[in-house]
Amino acid sequence: MNTNEALPPEQRRRQRWHRLAWFGALAAIGLGSWLIATHDPRQPGFYPPCVFHAVTGAHCPGCGTLRALHSLFHGRFLDALDYNPLMILSLPFLAWVGLRRSLEIWSLLPPPRPLAPWLGRSILILILLYWLLRNLPWWPLTVLAP
Repeated sequence: MNTNEALPPEQRRRQRWHRLAWFGALAAIGLGSWLIATHDPRQPGFYPPCVFHAVTGAHCPGCGTLRALHSLFHGRFLDALDYNPLMILSLPFLAWVGLRRSLEIWSLLPPPRPLAPWLGRSILILILLYWLLRNLPWWPLTVLAP
């Protein structure tokens, strides 16, 4: 299904840039994955500390993500869930979005329909709620903190 020749020059140029960006994103993901897998975030000195946590003492929604990914790369799924459950549980959705977008960029799927406004708002509310709940000092909410 190569309809690239039927596209106007401007759209072909944009498609080339999208494909180039796809390769750049894939390279960045590969390099980032390698760094996280080979450098333990629990050891000081390699990764910078979380600025938000250093300034406020509170955990942001991303706190624990590096440790969670490092644990996941080493097969410790329960440890990964303990560090950042929202991020670990979001990985299948993020993988699906990435795969879907990749297939669209390579013209193997039609362009996507616009995202429903309620879905974007729901994701934002979920992240903000997670941010709030992981900073509350009562059990069982304390298990959300890394």
